Amino acid sequence: MTPVANQTNIYEINKWLYFLTLCVATLTLLVVKKNLVENEIMAFEILEERGQMGFFHLISTLQYASIPLIYLYKFTVVAFLLWIGSFMFGYKVSFSATWHVAAVSESIFLVAEFLKICWFIFFGSEATIFDIRAFYPFSLMNLFDRSVLDTKWIYPLKSLNIFEVIYWFLLVHGINYMAKKKRSVAYFIVFSFYVFFFFIWLGYYVLIYK
Repeated sequence: MTPVANQTNIYEINKWLYFLTLCVATLTLLVVKKNLVENEIMAFEILEERGQMGFFHLISTLQYASIPLIYLYKFTVVAFLLWIGSFMFGYKVSFSATWHVAAVSESIFLVAEFLKICWFIFFGSEATIFDIRAFYPFSLMNLFDRSVLDTKWIYPLKSLNIFEVIYWFLLVHGINYMAKKKRSVAYFIVFSFYVFFFFIWLGYYVLIYK
């Protein structure tokens, strides 16, 4: 396959500018979810009557502040796996480039978060906090009854969703764009390193969950 030449130049955007934009977009969606979904459920109304909302406001503030740290950690781990994979297959892709690919690919999860917010605004009038935290659009979680499911399976089943699969292919596209070589090798890099360790992590999570 010929090198990618005239495709999107999103990878040419300054990675820190993109990172900042991603953080702002994520913060915006989180604020909207907190105010239009979570704060509207009955559990919060009861807690407010009891004067216990301060605790949840503190948790929300910590969530807002942790967005850049979580992204920095995730992008660094993903970038390292992609960089090692590229190196193993003789692709001269810098760590900075793989970090940029990880940041750009992350954008697909904003779509998932937006759909989740819309779902609970229009169809979640009877939802509980547990329902909100256990739900993820187009995930395996939606095939099971959450009320009888062991809680250790919630995170893995949420993680196995259509957006995660799209994320894998975005990583492939990014590596292919940066290396400008065979796409088949980019597939092998992503699936042999990132996807493989992704499933290892889910398995480890299930084993250690108590």
